[in-house]
Formats: sequence, structure tokens, C-alpha cells
Amino acid sequence: MILALILTVILAALAVFQIALAAGAPWGRFAWGGQHRVLPRNLRIGSVISIIIYAFIAFIAWERVGASSLLPAAFTQVAMWVVFAYFALGIVMNAISRSKSERYTMTPVVTVLAIVSLLIAMGLG
Repeated sequence: MILALILTVILAALAVFQIALAAGAPWGRFAWGGQHRVLPRNLRIGSVISIIIYAFIAFIAWERVGASSLLPAAFTQVAMWVVFAYFALGIVMNAISRSKSERYTMTPVVTVLAIVSLLIAMGLG
């Protein structure tokens, strides 16, 4: 369960970051390609949607490690592999960002999320 906790803590920190971006914080260089100091409306909406996705990912992780059993085990097993693929793609997307701030900050964060989600997907959580 420690892996699900690690994943949840990191996602919670990212959610706080996304809330700040959605509220107009001037940290756009760290997200969404880093092209905007303050995100435009459509990317602010994207930040809100990201928070919902983070919550769902955390829920899937807790289900996968057996903390609850609201969803079928077969579903959470597959879903956790999808989560891993999502974060693996995130590594690539952040690593090729034009924004140095995003590359140097978010690539390591998403790499940790990918590793932790892989371990959970493998049933090691």
C-alpha cells in the first residue's frame, strides 16, 4: 500500500499545482508545453480536467493494491497498466517539451509516477 500512497501524494501535489494554474498562477512554463506564463482559458479547463484524472488514477491504484474492492479486480489490473502507459507517454511528452522548466521539473516527476504505477500494475504494491 506504500506505493499507492506515494502515487497519491505526488498526484495530490500535482493537483494543487493544477488548481493554481487554473486559478491564474503565472507558472505556465512548467505545464502544457510551457508556452504561456498564465494559461489561457482552454488550458485552465485542461488543468481542471487533469485534477479529475489524477483522482481517478489514485482511486484505481488503491483498488489495485486491495485497499478497497468497489471495482472488479480484472478491471483494475488492466486499468493500472493503462495508467502506466499514460505516465510512460508523459515522460516522452515532457522530455521533448520546448520549455526547459517543464523538461527539467516534470520529466523526473512523471518518471517517478511511471515507475510507481508499473510496480503497482505488476502487483507489487
